[in-house]
Amino acid sequence: MASNAPAKCCTVGVKHEKNTLTASSRSGEPTGTTFKVGKYEAYLATPPAGVAQAKDTAILYLPDVISIWQNSKLMADQFAANGYLTLIIDLFNGDALSLNRTGDFDFMSWLTKGSTGDNPHTTEAVDPIVVEAIKYLKEEKGVKKLGAVGYCFGAKYVARHYPDISVGYFAHPSFVDEEELAGFKGPLSIAAAETDEIFPADKRHRSEEILKAGGLPYQINLYSQTEHGFTVRCDVSKKEQKFAKEQAFLQAVTWFNHWLL
Repeated sequence: MASNAPAKCCTVGVKHEKNTLTASSRSGEPTGTTFKVGKYEAYLATPPAGVAQAKDTAILYLPDVISIWQNSKLMADQFAANGYLTLIIDLFNGDALSLNRTGDFDFMSWLTKGSTGDNPHTTEAVDPIVVEAIKYLKEEKGVKKLGAVGYCFGAKYVARHYPDISVGYFAHPSFVDEEELAGFKGPLSIAAAETDEIFPADKRHRSEEILKAGGLPYQINLYSQTEHGFTVRCDVSKKEQKFAKEQAFLQAVTWFNHWLL
């Protein structure tokens, strides 16, 4: 694998009370629309008044295991504030995990069976959800150029859905096979944490080898004093983590501005 399987660290983090990606002091209330794409929960962030929307272009936000919640909504809102129509789709069919779980938890059982035993989160179950989201953006919103961000669990499904997704961004990816990474034939940017048992240094270096061999534009940025999940769930009261989160977001926006527009 180019990154290891998800683990408990995938649910650890801090809920953000306001959008830390903007200098504005406005409240932390998300401004997008919650609705369903097919039978799946979704959140759509639209560029606000006064912000030009990128023509025929959108970002598909493929989330970590906490899925659609305060932090991911605020991040989608900020992609929209940069001109990108942004859709988050619930990859877990209503069975996302809660932040900072306590007690014993069988992560692999949840992945293969779901909390109820009949709602798996395998590729066979998740791929159709991603396809539904792509279909919505292309058919209902007229999107012709689609980029995607994949956080932790979601990174795998950015890689798996080329060429419908033509430009990609991973943050602290998990569960990405080497073949999936090599199969993404578009520009790809990765934000990596200094301390990350899911995407450790050896997996990061192997990913670099794969991307270099592919001959396409790629970028891997390593952020010091960070841990797995920092781009979504870090403690922004800590200066180093806040800086890394903001820079990793700008990394994604700059990547899309250059390769997607």
